[in-house]
Amino acid sequence: MALIKATPCKPRRAFTALFTLTAIAVSTLALSAPLLAQPLEQPQVDALVKTIDERQRSVGDYKARVFIEQRREKQSELAYEAVIYRRDEEGKLVILFTRPKSEAGKGYLRIEQNLFLYDPSVGKWERRTNRENIGGTSSQQRDFDASNFARDYAATYVGEEKLGKFGVHHIELKAREGKDVAYPRVQVWVDQESQNVLKIQEYALSGKLMRTAYYPKWRQVDNAQKGAPVHLPTEIRIYDEVEKGNSTTITLVDVSLQEMEAKVFTKSFIESKSR
Repeated sequence: MALIKATPCKPRRAFTALFTLTAIAVSTLALSAPLLAQPLEQPQVDALVKTIDERQRSVGDYKARVFIEQRREKQSELAYEAVIYRRDEEGKLVILFTRPKSEAGKGYLRIEQNLFLYDPSVGKWERRTNRENIGGTSSQQRDFDASNFARDYAATYVGEEKLGKFGVHHIELKAREGKDVAYPRVQVWVDQESQNVLKIQEYALSGKLMRTAYYPKWRQVDNAQKGAPVHLPTEIRIYDEVEKGNSTTITLVDVSLQEMEAKVFTKSFIESKSR
């Protein structure tokens, strides 16, 4: 299967994102910062959230290779490689670890909102939750999936703000009744100029901040069936707000939007990769 290298979005002012475990300053090489846009009315907020989802959703199949770097306080860094398979129109997702050797063959399968984990060391499947930490890292299912904010959450406009030198729309999301989500409340900061998500914070029902994620790099890949490009975060930096000092960086290497066989999204496919 031929792989399509992710190509950059239309040129815009380059920027460098600087991160620490406790704070972030997103900076840019532009001569001047973009002006803040006008505050959004509710219909505009709803439309923006739908746009965030639609830009990340592919028509047809999706395959990507990712590197995952896990850092834990006072421990050595761990590196993983995995392949992500998605069929967004059917809500199917596979996360298959290929490296290191100790994790190779471990796989996650999501079908109809049900998430399962296959551990080749014991040869068994287990049901998992949406808040499952993938492969022992700080990453979760949502970090590899298409965005479904409009489906799962009701949006409220918090205000126009500055994130570093970027003008952003700050939006609060609260889970819709009956929706099975990892976190009932989510704060999202969206770049006013590009409409790319720059920052997300996720909260437990108690109001406790659980995770903070930053999205400093985005790319787009042409999707002929969709008739529009798919926008993808090619770097995600996730900070565990409960176990301070733990962080995960996800890097997207390459993407294919070619059609895959239906068997890819089955338990037997994942099991075959562990043999």
